[in-house]
Amino acid sequence: MEANFAQMQISTAWIDTVKFPRIPTSFLRFSGRFKEHKRHQVFVSAQFRPVRDENRHRWASFQVSCSYNNSQVSTLESESLQDLLDEEALILKNKSQEIEPYLNGRCIYLVGMMGSGKTTVGKILSRTIHYSFCDCDKLVEQDVGVPSVAEIFEIYGEDFFRDKETEALEKLSIEHRFVVSTGGGAVIRDENWMYMSKGISVWLDVPLEELAQRIAAVGTKSRPLLDNESGDAYTNAFRRLSTLFEKRHKAYENAKARVSLENIAAKLGYKDVSNITPAMIAIEALEQIGNIL
Repeated sequence: MEANFAQMQISTAWIDTVKFPRIPTSFLRFSGRFKEHKRHQVFVSAQFRPVRDENRHRWASFQVSCSYNNSQVSTLESESLQDLLDEEALILKNKSQEIEPYLNGRCIYLVGMMGSGKTTVGKILSRTIHYSFCDCDKLVEQDVGVPSVAEIFEIYGEDFFRDKETEALEKLSIEHRFVVSTGGGAVIRDENWMYMSKGISVWLDVPLEELAQRIAAVGTKSRPLLDNESGDAYTNAFRRLSTLFEKRHKAYENAKARVSLENIAAKLGYKDVSNITPAMIAIEALEQIGNIL
């Protein structure tokens, strides 16, 4: 059997260079964009040669040869960059120290379209400001006793899910020191905003093209409002997201703070928002929160 490999850019979200083992043999898990999530035993020899690119990232190459059926793999380009990670961590720490005294334990509610990164960014924020993290969808799943939102939609319908979502937000409204990732449609009910108003709501505003690319890459099985459409995944996702955004964008504007990926890209001189890391988004979120405290 011949092993097939492709040129790929490995995001720092997948691999942390400081965790590479000292011994040469290790395991490399490829991203969810591959159809099969399998672990391949590889021999990793890393020689980092930093180079600054147009986005001020440092790049490094490393040699990877695969022991699977004695197949060989060519050099892969990897986005490294412990220096970059350290810089982001330092900025996050400084920003958190600036705003923590003024938060007074108020919860932070992240709102935004599906695929906007609320869970990923929320976890970074919670660690940074020493809050607990809560995924509102997970609360509903636990309450109903069904393992996924998609199954809740299928068994009970969307209205049932929305009622349970509101109940979850009501319970969270009396809590303190939580970063909450809300569902994409949580903003459509006024009573949800009433509960979230006791904390600080932050809208993660991601361009629809980027959202469609993200969702098309990982599939729509967990997205009940996008699933069951045949044809090109990106085209279908973009069309459906556009319809949902048209209905919801006014509601998203009710958030106390807005984090725009297009604004972040403009400030950093990036040509594409896909180059923006979750840590960068978290930094901008802290800055925007600080502006309203």
